[in-house]
Amino acid sequence: MVFFCRVFFLKQQRLEKIADTVTRSASRHSALARLNGFYDVFERRDEVLLVISADPDALASAMAVKRLLSYRVGSVTIGYPNEIRRLSNLTMVERLKIPIERLHTLPVNDYSKRILLDSQPNHQPCFEKLQFDAVIDHHPVTEGWDAQFIDIRPEYGAVSSMMVEYLRAAGIKPSVALATALYYGIKVDTQDFEKKNMQLADGISFRYVFNIANRNLVRKFELTELRRSELKYFKIALNEVKASKGRAYVHLGRIGTPDIMVIIADFLNRVDKFDWVLVSGIHGEKLVVIIRCDGYRKNAGKLAQKTFGEYGPAGGHREAARAEVPLKNLPLREGQEFTTSALMRIATRHM
Repeated sequence: MVFFCRVFFLKQQRLEKIADTVTRSASRHSALARLNGFYDVFERRDEVLLVISADPDALASAMAVKRLLSYRVGSVTIGYPNEIRRLSNLTMVERLKIPIERLHTLPVNDYSKRILLDSQPNHQPCFEKLQFDAVIDHHPVTEGWDAQFIDIRPEYGAVSSMMVEYLRAAGIKPSVALATALYYGIKVDTQDFEKKNMQLADGISFRYVFNIANRNLVRKFELTELRRSELKYFKIALNEVKASKGRAYVHLGRIGTPDIMVIIADFLNRVDKFDWVLVSGIHGEKLVVIIRCDGYRKNAGKLAQKTFGEYGPAGGHREAARAEVPLKNLPLREGQEFTTSALMRIATRHM
């Protein structure tokens, strides 16, 4: 009986090993097919523009695509529309020497090919004006646009995870700088693997770059978040916060950067009894709203769309979402200012 069990166990092990080999082989084939489909878009003489909304995942992904296209196209330029004000992101760009340029300073129509990473054309008005040849993203799929090559995987926690697969399919071992960027991009966008949409694929990609990345440098990125001048927004938030039925609402007024709202929203999301957190602020001529929840029987992305979608771009994931609404579109009387009470009133109608 013992001999039979041992034989059965060994057979089971062999079957599992064969299944694992087949799975990995299929995964490699799929990654290689995507890589070849991506490469088919480009020619040696192409001048390529990579467009990102600069955050750790997008920056890392742009570095990866630039490496993938090196020696295959004439040049690759990384352009971004948003001002990078979050210190951790600035530290990442400076320490890793990421070559990026503001989008409005570039002759965007002169590039023969354009790629959009970690976003989709209707996520920002400036993206809608451009025709993209390739779009690679992990956010929920939107409509009303097209591209020659599209790779959108909402089930992935980070585009950086997808980029690791592209690099491995191409037989390219990332440099320490690139591995560090990808490591940090996955870490940030999966929220240290606590987000529900994190996949095994994210873990495999993360593990691959784990031993190559400079993790001490990543800790430097993570510890550099706040300027002293931004501490005042915590005071405003703590004085302004309104709580009702497990929901926290805060309007910060005019802000220097939307990034501070993300930090405050994440901070309030860790407070006991707050199931929903909505933080808003006025940046330029837009009302920006950051939404957080636990994602359990809740969907921040759907709430953002239902609440603010009729006024401007809005959406996101189950646990985290964002809306950017032109002030002129808000349902306010002339001369009326947006307040925490107004945020509470608008959101409550849809909760």
